[in-house]
Amino acid sequence: MLKDTLKQTLADAFTFYLKAQFYHWNVEGPDFVQYHDFLGELYEDVQGSVDTIAELIRTLDEYAPGTLRRMQELTSITESDVIPNGLEMMRNLFTENLKLLATLMTAYKDATDAGEEGIANYLQDRIQAHEKHSWMLRSIIK
Repeated sequence: MLKDTLKQTLADAFTFYLKAQFYHWNVEGPDFVQYHDFLGELYEDVQGSVDTIAELIRTLDEYAPGTLRRMQELTSITESDVIPNGLEMMRNLFTENLKLLATLMTAYKDATDAGEEGIANYLQDRIQAHEKHSWMLRSIIK
């Protein structure tokens, strides 16, 4: 159901954003500057989508989840307090981005099936953004 997949999309995007920012704050090593800059651009892009996804949920006359507990219940993104090296951060984010992409694609299908073209268009844009993130992360970890 669209309202449910949008809530999971919000939780996945929020948790992915938080993980990317956590890595941005804590990355170290010889490639610090490149990783730090890349992570900053990544988390800012995803952060910018979180509010819009929540507003899309509201357009369906549903309440957007807004607590950390509820986000944890809904997300497919894995959290960890471990601070890996920079390359492992990129590997982790590549894997998590694929999960977020899968959630976005499910939400897109649900929006299309429900005749919600505006929501589907926005989700299509986010899919394209995360496909680019996948390409960049994959290129970094090769």
